[in-house]
Amino acid sequence: MELFRNRLGLVLLVVMPLFMMVMVGFIYPSGGVSISNMPIAVVNEDTGFSGSTIPSQTFITTLQGINNQTGMMTLTTASSLDEVKDLVQRGELSGGIVIPSNFSQSIYSGQQGTVIIVTDQSNPQISATIQSVLTSVFDEMGTMMAQQQVQSMNPALNATSALAVVKPLNVQTQGVVPGNPSYFDFVAPGIMAMTVMMSVMTGLPVAISQEKEIGTMDGMMVAPVNRLSILLGKTLAQTARGLIQGVIILALAIGIFGVTIQGSILLVFALLLLGVFSFVGLGIVITSFTKDQETAQMLMMTVMFPMMFLSGVFFPIQQMPAFMQTISSFLPLTYASSALRKVMVLGAGVPQISTELIILVAFGIVMIAIALPVFRRMMTR
Repeated sequence: MELFRNRLGLVLLVVMPLFMMVMVGFIYPSGGVSISNMPIAVVNEDTGFSGSTIPSQTFITTLQGINNQTGMMTLTTASSLDEVKDLVQRGELSGGIVIPSNFSQSIYSGQQGTVIIVTDQSNPQISATIQSVLTSVFDEMGTMMAQQQVQSMNPALNATSALAVVKPLNVQTQGVVPGNPSYFDFVAPGIMAMTVMMSVMTGLPVAISQEKEIGTMDGMMVAPVNRLSILLGKTLAQTARGLIQGVIILALAIGIFGVTIQGSILLVFALLLLGVFSFVGLGIVITSFTKDQETAQMLMMTVMFPMMFLSGVFFPIQQMPAFMQTISSFLPLTYASSALRKVMVLGAGVPQISTELIILVAFGIVMIAIALPVFRRMMTR
């Protein structure tokens, strides 16, 4: 039974990171929050101006035309804002577009027409994406309407010249990385670093505490083997397992989800090895202070879970509150995932990640220096 439980734990340790990668691929199929056929209701409360509701009708017609080309939304109609809110709360809508009663009056009076966007705030990522996409669509619609007005006032202008009058500036963005980096490009390096950490820190309680409980550690102690060699053997075993899992995650990210490594693949492997080195000492220290395997595993989880969510693995550290950013600056996983991300996504070299390298090496050396005497003391107890 004990052997089955240990093998099951090892299988789960390999399968869980792969499952997380696959789930991220399904949730973010093109690397970010994808909008397709989102149920959106349109509410037209426009009372018109002098009996005319042409602006609001034109708005709805243009919106339907754009949506027919993009397939972003499944448009329906609703009678009021309260009905939209009720349907959102029921989970039947992802959001709504409300045309207020003074829409046509504002347009005919030479003022801006206001459009209200209602989104499901229980899903912040989808909500933010819907708001961003709809705002861009409405801005483009406004530009098209203004362009048509300019052409009607001056028929000599063609569409391009009219657009230059309405929108004289054309903004182009160019990132550091060629291509179209996705959310998966962002999250893959973090999951690799997290997998290495989990592999090392969950394997050490089995490698040390369990052997101490069942008595095999006593056999090692009476054997003509240097105790440092025993510790080195345990460390190398966990290092090999962590590297294998890291390589599996990397192969899955490249082969299935199309992640492109912009930097050196050798530097990626070196960073995985450095990550193992950084976490091994911490794992040995925690394991050596505990009396049994269950306690060691509990302490490992207590240490790992905050690091998983405060180290920028799944979302940028810059989006966290200030006090969380301060905490993340003391976590080694922050620097491991940051270094991997810089190499894989930005194509950085050793000079660009020198800060992360120094911190990881220093942390690993300090932890190993603490782990050696603590491990010796544990073996003599």
